[in-house]
Amino acid sequence: MKDDYQELVDEICALLGVPATLENRDFGLIAFGAHDSEDDTATDPVRTRSILTRKSTPAVRAWFEGFGITLATEPVRIPAAPDAGVFRGRICLPVRHRGRVLGYVWLLDDSDPGPSPSRLAAAMEVTSRIGELLADELRTGVDLARELRTVLTAGPGRPRDTALSALRTALGPSAEGLHAIVCVAPWRGEEPRLRAVPGTAALCTLPYGTEEPVPYGSGGPFPHGPEEPSPYGSGAPQSYGSGAPQSYGSGAPQSYGTEAPSPYGPGAPGDGPPALEALALLVRLRSADTLAPALTAVARLRADAGPDAAAGVGAPRRGLAELPGAWREAVAAARASVAQPRFGPVARWTSIGPYRLLTALPTGPDPAVRALLAPAHGELARTAETFLDHAGQAGRTASALGIHRQTLYYRLSRVEQLTGLDLAEGEDRLLLHMALKAARL
Repeated sequence: MKDDYQELVDEICALLGVPATLENRDFGLIAFGAHDSEDDTATDPVRTRSILTRKSTPAVRAWFEGFGITLATEPVRIPAAPDAGVFRGRICLPVRHRGRVLGYVWLLDDSDPGPSPSRLAAAMEVTSRIGELLADELRTGVDLARELRTVLTAGPGRPRDTALSALRTALGPSAEGLHAIVCVAPWRGEEPRLRAVPGTAALCTLPYGTEEPVPYGSGGPFPHGPEEPSPYGSGAPQSYGSGAPQSYGSGAPQSYGTEAPSPYGPGAPGDGPPALEALALLVRLRSADTLAPALTAVARLRADAGPDAAAGVGAPRRGLAELPGAWREAVAAARASVAQPRFGPVARWTSIGPYRLLTALPTGPDPAVRALLAPAHGELARTAETFLDHAGQAGRTASALGIHRQTLYYRLSRVEQLTGLDLAEGEDRLLLHMALKAARL
C-alpha cells in the first residue's frame, strides 16, 4: 500500500510541478515527492524534519491547524513564517473521505499566483483517491485491533476461535510466520495507527491494572478471599547461623531517623484509582534470536507511552494459536522490568529468571510479611531483601548497606519479630525472599 501512496504523491508533484508531502491527520509522514533543487533555501527545517523523523512537532502542528485545515474542503494557502522555521509558503490540500479529514498533502509553493485553479482541482481529485486508501487502511486497522483484543482476552471458545480465524485471514500467509507479542504498560495515549509502528502486524489497547500499585490488604481487582492468620507464630529466634552473635546487646542503635519510603508498595487501602490500559503489539520476526523489530517498535512508541511505561516481550511463537500465552508472558516481563530495571527498557520473558514464577503469584502479600511491607518499615524490608540477595552472608550484606554488623543483626531481629519467620530456616527465608520480590511487582 505504501507504493500506492507514493504513486499518488508523485502524480500530484507532476501535475503541479512543485514538491509534495503526504502526512496523516496526526502529521505522521506517509510519502513525499522528490525535491531536485540545488538551492538550500528551496526547502525549510519543517519539511526536512518531517522527512527525517517522519513526524512534525506539536508546535508545528498547532501552527498549521491554526489556518483551519482540519475543517477545510478546498486548498488552503499558508504564508511563510521564518520565526517558526517555515521559510517557504505552503498550499495544504486536505485529504478527506465522507466528510472526515484523514490527512494532508503539503505543497511547497509561495509563488504568485501559484498553480492554476484547474490544476489544483485536478490535484484535489487525486487527494480523494488518497482518502479512499486511508479509509480502507483505517477500517482494516480497527478490525485487526478488535480481533487481536478478542484473541488476547477471551477465554477458550467460539469468540476467540472466530477472532483467531479473522486475524489469520487478514494477515494472509504471514500469519503462520514467526511473531512476538509486546506489552507496553501503562499506555496513556490514544491507540496508535498500525502503519505508524513499522514491523507490526496488529496492535490494540486493552485493560491493564489501575493507576497505582494495588494496595496491600485491599484485595485489588483480583481478591483472594479474607486474610488468614499467620501460621508462623510470633517467636523470633536470635541467631542466623554461626556467623551471627546470640544477642545484640546495647551496641545496636535503637533508632534510624526517618524511615525511607517503602519500595514495596503502600500498606493501607487506597481510594480506588482509575483503570489503565496496556498496548499490545503483534510484531513480525525474521528469527527467534533477533528481537530487533520489537525493540524498534517500542522505541517508536516510547515518547507517547509516558515516563512510567514499561515494556515486555513474550517468547517468540510461530503462528497465532499461542498468542494468549505469549501475551501473559509479555505482561509478566513488563512487570518484571519495573521491579528490576536491569532487565532493560524491553524485558524479555526468557531473561527475567525467577520473575517468571513470581509474576504468576496471586496479588497481595503473604500474611506473614504484611506488617513488614508497611511504609514505616521500608528500611527493614530493604535490609531483609539485601540480606537474602547476598545468600544470608552478614559481612557482604553489611557492606552493601553501609552499616555495622551489629546494626544489621538488630534489624534482622526486628524483621523476625514483625513477620514471625525464622531466618535460620530455609523455607522461611524462601517465603520472605519471594514475598519481597513479588511485592516489587
